[in-house]
Amino acid sequence: MSNHFSIIIQDENGVKQFNLHQIIKKLFFGVFFFLVFIMIFGVGMILYLNHSVDEIEEKLAEKKNELSQVSDSLSEIEMLIGLSPPDDMTLQERVSIAKLSSEHMATLMQFIPSGSPIEYNGINSNFGYRVDPVSNRREFHLGLDLKARMNVPVYATADGIVEVAKFDGKSGYGNLVVLQHNYGFKTYYGHLNKITIQAGKFLKKGDLIGYSGNTGLVSGPHLHYEVRFIQRVLDPVEFVKWGGQNYTDIFDKEKGVPWQSLIAATAHIKVPVPTQKQPVLKLSQN
Repeated sequence: MSNHFSIIIQDENGVKQFNLHQIIKKLFFGVFFFLVFIMIFGVGMILYLNHSVDEIEEKLAEKKNELSQVSDSLSEIEMLIGLSPPDDMTLQERVSIAKLSSEHMATLMQFIPSGSPIEYNGINSNFGYRVDPVSNRREFHLGLDLKARMNVPVYATADGIVEVAKFDGKSGYGNLVVLQHNYGFKTYYGHLNKITIQAGKFLKKGDLIGYSGNTGLVSGPHLHYEVRFIQRVLDPVEFVKWGGQNYTDIFDKEKGVPWQSLIAATAHIKVPVPTQKQPVLKLSQN
């Protein structure tokens, strides 16, 4: 068998015949099929890359949407805790600042009286001057009389130590609990039917201290609740209303506390395990 093959080319100048070796023929077909393979492989890669790009773009769109939702949620948190970050601040920077501020908020509301000491059901008598229902004389009422039936659970509104836990007949408070909190705050819980703690005990915010009643000088069952700062009586209503959704309101409404100094003093303090849920219902804004 011949190892050559012929290629005949005919043009205006005549017929030309070229004799080529079989190896060159194989090489020619090999290069041809290799080029075909490269073309098919290239088309396949282009289709695969196009599909991958579509998937990446879809995932990027999902991530962008998620980041937008995170940013919107973060904006709500910033609004709740009173932050106004610059427009050019990155999301990571905003998250870091919000985390620090939320931790500080949790710290203050753990150490300073906040929320209602009982399941809120309204107020019988507000802070300030009133006609006393027992003596029928105009007197200054040092706290709030919170509506309560007999034996409604009463809880500590901040971390503290029990200073008083006994019957106090001289003041008219009846069964009285006084808690000493951080930074000069105290809370009073009067007319209790039953006291469940003892003087000297350390309490966490939300711990049970007793049950509402009608002991002492009262006309009916309720809870008398006071908030004091360095022995100065404060209107408890803003402290009872105080929560995460109106965190900054108390700083403007309660002028009897040097909030700026207090915030600066507690800026680097963090509560390891803050009370996650208060054992009370939402307070109306009446």
